Amino acid sequence: MLTQETYTDKRNLTSQTLVLILAGGRGSRLYELTDNRAKPAVYFGGSRRIIDFALSNCINSNLLKIGVITQYAAHSLLRHLQRGWSFLPYERNQYIDMLPARQQLDETTWYRGTADAVYQNMAIMKSHYCPKYVIILAGDHIYKMNYNRMLEDHVDSGAKCTVGCIEVPRNQASEFGVMAVNEKLQVKAFVEKPADPPAMPDKPNSSLASMGIYVFNADYLYEMLDKEVTNPNTTHDFGKDIIPKAVEQGVIYAHPFERSSEGRNATGTIYWRDVGTIDSYWAAHMDLVSEKPQLDLYDKSWPIHGRPQQTAPARFFYKKARTSTLDNSLIAGGSVITDAEISNSVLFHEVKVGEDSVVSECVVLPQVIIGKNCTIKRAVIDRHCEIPDGLQIGVNPEEDAKHFRISKGGIVLVCQKMLDKLAK
Repeated sequence: MLTQETYTDKRNLTSQTLVLILAGGRGSRLYELTDNRAKPAVYFGGSRRIIDFALSNCINSNLLKIGVITQYAAHSLLRHLQRGWSFLPYERNQYIDMLPARQQLDETTWYRGTADAVYQNMAIMKSHYCPKYVIILAGDHIYKMNYNRMLEDHVDSGAKCTVGCIEVPRNQASEFGVMAVNEKLQVKAFVEKPADPPAMPDKPNSSLASMGIYVFNADYLYEMLDKEVTNPNTTHDFGKDIIPKAVEQGVIYAHPFERSSEGRNATGTIYWRDVGTIDSYWAAHMDLVSEKPQLDLYDKSWPIHGRPQQTAPARFFYKKARTSTLDNSLIAGGSVITDAEISNSVLFHEVKVGEDSVVSECVVLPQVIIGKNCTIKRAVIDRHCEIPDGLQIGVNPEEDAKHFRISKGGIVLVCQKMLDKLAK
C-alpha cells in the first residue's frame, strides 16, 4: 500500500538525488579524435557533443543537480559546459557543477578509476550536495533514457544499488559485463566478458549487459568507497570492485533499459550505442542518415540539447547540371557547398566543399575545408582539416594506409597532422 510518506518521498525523489557524470576518460580507441579532447567532448550528430546525451537525459528527467567529473584533456569539455550548459539557476538549488581532478589524497594521486573519481569528491558531496541518492553515469554513450524511472524502481525494490542493463543476444554477451538475475531482478552474479553468459530467467537466448549506469543510496555508496580505498588489491573501479561486492551482499538489483528508454528506432527497438571506436562512431552517424533514422534528433518530446552555434545558414550553390547533388545527409549551419555531391554524410558547422568534389558516407567535423575535385568515401575527417584539391580518400585502401589511419571496418580517419605529412 502506498502510504503518504512513501508518496511524498517518491514525489521528491529528484530533489534528493545528485547525478555524477564520469567524463574523465581519454577514449584511446578513438585515436587522434581524442588527442586533444576527452571522449565525452567528441563532436556528434552534426551539432552536438557526446556528453550532451547524458546531460539532456538528466534535464528531461528533471534531475537538475549534476556534477561532471573530468580529468583527461578537459579544456574543450569544460569550455563546452561553461558556454552551453550554464543555464540552470543555482538559487533554485539547480546546477551543473564541474569537478576536475583534485588530487584530494596527495599531490601526486589523480583519479585512479571510476570509483576513486567519486571517492575523491565525497567530501564535497557530503558538505555541499547532501543527497539521499546518487546516480552515476558514463558520459560517452548515445541513448535517450528517463533516469527518474530507474530511480523509482530503485526505491521500490528496496535496493541499495541498482544497475542499468540492456538486453543483448546471449551469443553476443561475451563482450559485456553480464548480470545473472532472478525473477525479481535481484542480481545474483556479475561476470565480466563471460565465455558462457548467463541467460535472463524468462528469455533463454538473451542476457542482461551492464550499461555502466548506477543508482546508489548515498550512505551505502560512502560506506563502500571508504572500505575500498583501504583495500590494497582494488582497481578503484565500479564494475570490477564495487558492484561484485554489492552482489555478494545481496543488495543490488537490475533495471532493464526497456523500462526507461525514450529513444526507439522505426521498428520500435530501443537505441543505445557505445561510440568508443572509430567504426562504432562512424556507424552511429550513419544511423542518423538512414532512410528511417535509428535515432531521432528531431524528437521534441525528448530533446537532445547542446551548445547552439551562431552561424549563417548553410549555403548550396550549383551552376552545373548534375544527376545527383545532395542526398540523405545532415548539413549544419555555416557550411558552403559549391557544385559538390554530398550523400549519406554528416557535415558539422562551417564546412566548405569545393566544386566537383564527392563526399559519400562521411562524418566531417567542424570547420573542415575540402578542396576541388576531391573524392572522399567512408571517412571521418577531424576538425580544422584542409583537404587539398584532387585528393582521394577511401578509394584506394593501400594508398590510404600509407598516410591515414584505417579502422578494422575500413573507415579512414583523417586529421591535419596526417595531411601535413602528406604535403611534404
